[in-house]
Amino acid sequence: MTSTPTLAWFAGGQLLVTAAADATGSASPDEADASEAQANIHVMPLPSPTPSGHRLRHLPEVHVGLRCDAAPSTGVGHLARCLALADELRSRAVGVTVIGRIEGAPWLTEAVGTRGIEVIPAPDEPGDLAALCQQRGLDAAILDGYDLPPGTGGRLREAGLTVLALRDGPHGSAQSADIHLDQNLGAAPISDLPRGEVSLAGVGFSLLRDDILSHRKDLTAPPDDSIRLRVLAFFGGTDAAGAAPTLAPLVLATGLSLDLIVVAATGDIADQLARVAVGEDQRLTVIDPTPDIAAHAATADLVVTAAGSSVWELLAIGSTTAVTTVADNQLLGYAALAEQRVVAPLGALADLRDQQASSATARLRHLLGDHRARLDLARRGRALIDGRGRERVADALLAAVEARPHP
Repeated sequence: MTSTPTLAWFAGGQLLVTAAADATGSASPDEADASEAQANIHVMPLPSPTPSGHRLRHLPEVHVGLRCDAAPSTGVGHLARCLALADELRSRAVGVTVIGRIEGAPWLTEAVGTRGIEVIPAPDEPGDLAALCQQRGLDAAILDGYDLPPGTGGRLREAGLTVLALRDGPHGSAQSADIHLDQNLGAAPISDLPRGEVSLAGVGFSLLRDDILSHRKDLTAPPDDSIRLRVLAFFGGTDAAGAAPTLAPLVLATGLSLDLIVVAATGDIADQLARVAVGEDQRLTVIDPTPDIAAHAATADLVVTAAGSSVWELLAIGSTTAVTTVADNQLLGYAALAEQRVVAPLGALADLRDQQASSATARLRHLLGDHRARLDLARRGRALIDGRGRERVADALLAAVEARPHP
């Protein structure tokens, strides 16, 4: 029996829990009993997202600003997941503007450009940002970035905007907001919020772009043994830690016949990959970062990546995924993914450059040689992500916009 994830959020001082649903739509008895035993917790059915194209009853025109950056120093995950929410909002005739910068990520610049979304520079000071949002007539702002000044959310709310702030555990948690979103596996809703604020927690709220949702794999098709193994390796739009030159040799060291496609985020990384030894009956192809990464993932037997927000995308696609950690903010997510057995954990990048290299190669060899093990991982991962997280987040955001007093 397949289950969708339990969703939980705090609103108005009460913890609201949506019970996991089985294939018939009924709540899982074990989870419902456990939830009902907790004080002040109410079990309710999984919320039905608003149909695409929904407009607010009292606000026929709504405009939302995405305050996030994409750069080698910050990575591109913040903007990439905000674009997923932008896709959903735009499907409901909501205007979207990116307020920030995009540097060193041409594929992401292309992804924003093809959507026709305007990008404007962001002021450094929260007060100046609030003034800009008012000048632009924005109704709401999405804040996604660990380095944003802590007072940003508060100033925007004072200026009359509805604020949604993304966080990853403790990272990015300093903002005042109407809605706090942590889309990570195992994330717990915030219990001590001021009345009127909302906490959305868990992978049931994961934000997935249109291009991810359009490449969900058929996990019922039988394997085709006549096709060579295909492995994709990518580590974010900038690969600031230089993970690709470390992981590519570990995949090739399996000695298996395979095609390995590696995304080289920089020219230096591409040069390092050009020097990697390739075994007999193996092919190594190096490509630039691309907005079509989902298409590559959908045709791969295995994807090797870092434990960032892209993992939720891969699980939604149905990709068998092996992960490493390249930054401290990935440790909690990595541990939760490993505990739930939805990915193959390879260890921290620093360790893979030293004592754990041989064990990681052994794990990769076993996984690539066992179709059933790969399929089991993919199916468990897919069961966590129903692909409707962005709809739930958009519902919460637009409801908050509509509830805020307007002149």
